[in-house]
Amino acid sequence: MSSIASPTLWFITIGVVIALLVVDFIATRRPHEVSMKEAIAWSAFYVALPLLFGLYVWNAHGGDRGLEYYTGYLVEKTLSVDNLFVFMLLLAAFAVPEVLKQRVLLYGIVGALVLRGIFIALGAAALSRFDWVFLVFGLVLLLTGVKLLRDAIKGQEHEVDVAEMRVVKVMKRFMPVSDDYDGAKFTVIKNGARALTPFALVTVAVFATDVVFAVDSVPAVYGITGDPYLVFVTNAFALLGLRALYFVLEGALGALAHLSYGLAAILGFIGFKLVLHWAHLVWPSVPDVPTLASLFVILGILGVTICTSLLANKRRERERDDEGELSRR
Repeated sequence: MSSIASPTLWFITIGVVIALLVVDFIATRRPHEVSMKEAIAWSAFYVALPLLFGLYVWNAHGGDRGLEYYTGYLVEKTLSVDNLFVFMLLLAAFAVPEVLKQRVLLYGIVGALVLRGIFIALGAAALSRFDWVFLVFGLVLLLTGVKLLRDAIKGQEHEVDVAEMRVVKVMKRFMPVSDDYDGAKFTVIKNGARALTPFALVTVAVFATDVVFAVDSVPAVYGITGDPYLVFVTNAFALLGLRALYFVLEGALGALAHLSYGLAAILGFIGFKLVLHWAHLVWPSVPDVPTLASLFVILGILGVTICTSLLANKRRERERDDEGELSRR
């Protein structure tokens, strides 16, 4: 598939992404607690921007590419919600002060953009030369979906033991670590020697999780579109809004009780779609899944996930109310 992007469009897009990151760094230059009003305003901006850009893609390059863009963005945004849940666990485990959470998230976003840029370039080069890469990507997503489903069925608790994290152990071998945060500083002088701060540890931990997320998200959007530009721009837009979305959803993510089931189904579906696409390239008689069908399936899975999560929450609330009523009698 040929890309819709000319070198000029690539240059402009990367320039806009860098400019938005600079704006975010300026907005977070003074550590402060994020109000819900501020978080909602930034979230609205970072949702409106990709939606408007999608109109440009649709008008300039046709409905098929526009549909690929919107479907890819929906997939990436959905996966980013799961990423936020992991970020919340990390920030809680490292006891990150409220005023520093924005900056940690922002460094994580920068790292994710760089890593995904590398993965996207490697993926594009591999897919253009070897058809079997579609099969590999599909199997990766299928295995990830199975793991998510297995963990959800077992009701596995997500806990983070900072002391047992491999990245923390490696960093402590090279430098001592101070006990307290000192603003957004990565190092401080401790007992006459340079030492890492907990802020440095949590930032590197977020970077490490970015690698895992890239392994899932890049193949997932390549399952929607083969255009490297659309893969990059959907990833970039989904990531840029994470900082504000974190504070909007911080208290609400726990309500999505069936999120893991939904993500497992989406990754499984896209993985199956990639396997079918590989088979279609080898045996043309094998059907390919059209983008519009993919969009409907993904929207359907999200709708079912949200509805069943809300029903599960109401059932738990009724059970708590019944228990409270019994205890009062």
